Amino acid sequence: MPPPVQNRKIIVRGYMLFFVVYMVLTLTVKILLHAQGEVSVTLRVETDPFEEGRKVFVSGNVSQLGLWAPDKVSLEIISAGIWEKKFSFRKGTTIEYKFTNGNWNTEALRPDSTIPPNFILKVEHDTIVTTKISLWRTGTNLKITGQITGKVEYHKKISIKGLKPRDLIVWLPPGYEKETKKHYPVFYMHDGQNLFDPRTSSGLKDWRVDETADSLIRIGEIKPVIVVGIYNTSDRSAEYGDTRLGHLYMKLIVKKIKPMIDSKYRTLRDRNNTAVGGSSMGGLISMICAWEYPEVFSKAACFSPAFKISTIDYVKNIKSYTGKKKGLKFYIDNGGVDLDAKLRPGVDAMVEALKNKGYVENSDLFIYIDKGATHNESAWARRVWRPLTLFFDSKNSGVK
Repeated sequence: MPPPVQNRKIIVRGYMLFFVVYMVLTLTVKILLHAQGEVSVTLRVETDPFEEGRKVFVSGNVSQLGLWAPDKVSLEIISAGIWEKKFSFRKGTTIEYKFTNGNWNTEALRPDSTIPPNFILKVEHDTIVTTKISLWRTGTNLKITGQITGKVEYHKKISIKGLKPRDLIVWLPPGYEKETKKHYPVFYMHDGQNLFDPRTSSGLKDWRVDETADSLIRIGEIKPVIVVGIYNTSDRSAEYGDTRLGHLYMKLIVKKIKPMIDSKYRTLRDRNNTAVGGSSMGGLISMICAWEYPEVFSKAACFSPAFKISTIDYVKNIKSYTGKKKGLKFYIDNGGVDLDAKLRPGVDAMVEALKNKGYVENSDLFIYIDKGATHNESAWARRVWRPLTLFFDSKNSGVK
């Protein structure tokens, strides 16, 4: 028997009230999620002139943008000369990105044929960002400033089982070829293609290690030193971390590269004359190299190092160490802008951990913070003189 009419009206009203409350709550949740969560960003590229068949890719610092792979994230052509793609990012995310035609030899250029810096956007609300591009890099239209200072030698396809082969670039100090009885300390540095030659460096801006070391040697501020640049590979992130590939990479340096350098060049082979250095993940692996192989390296230069960020945490390794203090000297620096600002807590945590293990600031632990610096080769080029004068000071008096 059906319920009375009055009861049916009450039930219907109850359902309607429930539906209204449900819709209001759902809308409120969506608004709150939008306010605190995901934000829509459309990246649009407009080109003039338009070339039929051209493909446009975006490459950037987050997974949605391909983590700097130049051919992973393609934009869709909307009409002649217009490409775009819609992305979703968490509110507050800072994205950095560039545009290419599928590789870094075809990236977008400024109208004056120079490479622009990364586009940077802090995501705060739904937006469309339009970039107008009139020139793409080709084999002949790129302006490059700078050159290699001094003598360098190359060694190709160095490898061990389990690692991709890589090249080495060896910079020889002034006087090396004339002073045939003299032996030299060695500074092993990661990301070797970025150290001396702007033509091979990221963004065509190198560290200028050659110019800096050459000048410091010639004015007598540092001892003549051999610098070995070890090129990275597409496995850079894994090879520069506390991972299986990272430990294989350190084995490559210690068991193959260093013995080869010692056999081919007049080096001072002992640990006191052997240093290691690099930036970002290269700064991390420099710390790991020295910490894991103190019998090989006595000094480590860590520029803008990724000691503790996201899933990376090498600070805990230092904290958990209970043995005797290792006879190491550390130079650690960092900027204060963009990614370097995010790396700062890890830098501070590592400094504290090292101090707790007995390392003393301005004695065997040297810290430098450049608050206005960002995370790139030009910034590290301005600071590379510091560990050079600290590690190889001709007067053994530390950083000037």
